Amino acid sequence: MRWNALFEDLEAQIAEAGVLNRESEVAERARADLASVELAERLRGSIGRRIGVHLASGTAFAGMLSHAGAESLVLDEPAHQVLIPYTAVAHYMGIGRLAVGETSVVRRKLGLASALRILSRDRAPLTVVMAAGDARITGVIDRVGRDFFDLAMTHEGEARRAYGVTDVATVPFRALGALRSMRGGEL
Repeated sequence: MRWNALFEDLEAQIAEAGVLNRESEVAERARADLASVELAERLRGSIGRRIGVHLASGTAFAGMLSHAGAESLVLDEPAHQVLIPYTAVAHYMGIGRLAVGETSVVRRKLGLASALRILSRDRAPLTVVMAAGDARITGVIDRVGRDFFDLAMTHEGEARRAYGVTDVATVPFRALGALRSMRGGEL
């Protein structure tokens, strides 16, 4: 009788050790999977959600996440769309835990410069929020280089015309905090 109890106890210990080993292996695999998740994938998993984006400069935006690209995201506010480079962000509020990979090879290659070229082509009036401080510049993107863009500044409410340009600001991508445009056009 004592031998039966001893063998049953040993069997239970071995079974419990097997369960603990499997749980440990599952936890380790989960940590390894999480280590391979990129922030852009988490943001893609949150498209359609209302999130908060806080820039390193202290400026904060809140709206529905409508796009998460390779280098930037787009938030929809009631009257505006805001394009925000990932490099300008200090932290996010409200993003979900779901991660979604980018399936389109073309979209994976489209960066911030591609979005800025579209805005330049459309002559969209913008407000540029700088990454440092609280500086804001309004105007229309004239040209987009590899790591900068030229913003033609005009008087408030004026369309971009050669005679109406008051100055041109050259903005390095690394200095860009956000671009705010009127809704309606695609960023």
